[in-house]
Amino acid sequence: MSFRTLTVFFTCLSSGVIALAQTPATPAKDPRISQITAQLEAVRAPHQTVISPDSKSVAWVVRPQEGRGTEIFVAPLDNPSSTYQITACAEGKQGDENEIAWSPDSKHLAFFSDCNSEHQQGLYLAEPAAKTPAKRIVTFHGYADSPQWSPDGKFVGLLYVEGATRPSGALAAMKPPSGVIGVEGLEVQRVALADLANGQLELVTPEDLHVYEFNWSPDSKKLAYIAAPPPGENNWWVAKLYTNEAFACAGGGFCMRPMKTPKIIVDPTSGKSPIFGLQLAVPRWSPDGSQIAFISGLMSDQGSTGGDIYLVPSNGGEPKDITPGRKASPAWFLWIDDHTLGISEITGGSSHLFAYNLNTLQDDDENSATFPEGVGSGQQMMSVSVADDHQIALIKSSFASPPEVWAGKLDGLKQITHYNDNLKPSWGKSESVSWKNEGFDVQGWLLYPPNYDPAKKYPLIVMVHGGPSAAVTPHWPGAGFGAAPFSALGYFVLMPNPRGSYGQGEKFTQANRKDFGYGDLRDILAGVDTVTKKYSVDPGRVGITGWSYGGFMTMFAVTQTNRFHAAVAGAGIANWQSYYGENSIDQWMIPFFGASVYDDPAAYAKSSAINFIHKVKTPTLVVVGDRDGECPMPQSFEFWHALRDQHVPTQLVVYPNEGHHFVSRDHQRDVLERALSWFEQYMPAQ
Repeated sequence: MSFRTLTVFFTCLSSGVIALAQTPATPAKDPRISQITAQLEAVRAPHQTVISPDSKSVAWVVRPQEGRGTEIFVAPLDNPSSTYQITACAEGKQGDENEIAWSPDSKHLAFFSDCNSEHQQGLYLAEPAAKTPAKRIVTFHGYADSPQWSPDGKFVGLLYVEGATRPSGALAAMKPPSGVIGVEGLEVQRVALADLANGQLELVTPEDLHVYEFNWSPDSKKLAYIAAPPPGENNWWVAKLYTNEAFACAGGGFCMRPMKTPKIIVDPTSGKSPIFGLQLAVPRWSPDGSQIAFISGLMSDQGSTGGDIYLVPSNGGEPKDITPGRKASPAWFLWIDDHTLGISEITGGSSHLFAYNLNTLQDDDENSATFPEGVGSGQQMMSVSVADDHQIALIKSSFASPPEVWAGKLDGLKQITHYNDNLKPSWGKSESVSWKNEGFDVQGWLLYPPNYDPAKKYPLIVMVHGGPSAAVTPHWPGAGFGAAPFSALGYFVLMPNPRGSYGQGEKFTQANRKDFGYGDLRDILAGVDTVTKKYSVDPGRVGITGWSYGGFMTMFAVTQTNRFHAAVAGAGIANWQSYYGENSIDQWMIPFFGASVYDDPAAYAKSSAINFIHKVKTPTLVVVGDRDGECPMPQSFEFWHALRDQHVPTQLVVYPNEGHHFVSRDHQRDVLERALSWFEQYMPAQ
């Protein structure tokens, strides 16, 4: 149940109305809402950055100040003001240009662009130092992602869905069902190699395996990849780690061909595996090619990574946990040398980057930094772009600081971009809060109302993150749903990281297995108690909201307690038993519930809000996309229908052609305005 992306939200009409949102009617709203949404949309946010291997240049992707698409810029690290654009677009034209990657020799920048006569995405090469026009290498006839140069510089590998009709993954809107379900119309993502010498594109992983991530061996002759049989959106939770065999290059050309029987290196579906039932991510060859490291843990979403780091011989063997008992959640890493890893992890809601010695299994405190911001380079969760001399580039932001590119040495990063220097938050200050509950150390983030006056009483909104395997870290809010708009209207906003979240280690992440809505809800309520005692919170004006897992928690919480006086449930789950047979990702449920619903229905029934519906008194707004495969629309319909039958004030809004992640800017704005107005009606800030 992919809950890592929260980009949308929600308002009030009369009780019991379904708005099938072409242009769903909204009530008159506080004029401040338009001002807040305008500020959220004013940010010009870089969303990917890479430093050249020779550490002389930094490139990044950003949306243009006006118009559509994305743009690519490059600047010398020693003179960031000398910025210039890299583009395949003709003068005066705009397009989507992104997915940047430096060649190993730092001479070329590979990127994707749709600026061609066919308006199709293609792979291009630019030579930034020469500032000559970019050269098109290949045109894609499908969906491409994640370009990665081979270490010898001869190929660019990428993830590719030939003939794709939608982006790969469970977040995108699902295709309307037709034909033989689960057999016909499958779109399989494979690794493709672009030969830079002749412009050929060849698929090199089997057609019966959907690939999620891959990594080149240091000799450029092998690939390590995480894959599972299709459908890809469903089977990531049972994916295995594979390698291909090496092929001799006869007279040039490709050194790899699709293999019918690639070698399985790690199989977490086997009861003999030390990581049985867990998920795999971030495979990385060691520099000498003898080992492959990867992250394994209980993960609820591909791309939302956390767990322990394991090592396995590259020809197969027993995986070894090299970060056992760590009170944090590694999310990304790379090899610095054969004995050292550079790791990014979530620790207590903050971002920690550090070097890790594999001989001693100890942190290198001299090469370590903890950031009170969210960080990442845009390729993967918490990824960092690293040069050969270990200088880095990343994007960081916080609740108070808009996103910008930073680069340099870890202990001396300097700001490269200055797109948002004049932006100031209209919401209040942020603060990390912590509390203890049932033996756990629990952390969360609290946003104050602006111009906080401790002599006044303020309402509180609890915003539960998606996941559950995820965590709230500080970041500048995007243009969609988030905590900042509620703060700007005069609310306290508590964003807890209860058990099941990242940031406190694997024991904490796995603590809500077979216990959804119970221990995690008690952690949240303990956080509400902590905040209510310490700050000027009106206990009679406490609300709850969330998307995906947060949507489920919202639905379930109002059946367990009357402490919440208003609720907004986005893409939630009301009935785990019916959900099991409706969603497109049922494989995720086995690790979390211990068995299928057919083998242990009681485990699903005890966490189903629908079974406690008679207890609900809280006015609840419900919103969802009509093509959501992760948390299908019937779940929201079922909850709304039950509330209406119980005469609880409610409204259901269904947005057309939207998946779990909303893409329509109008829909994102509408859902945010609806949520703000809903809380203003039932627990106003003023």
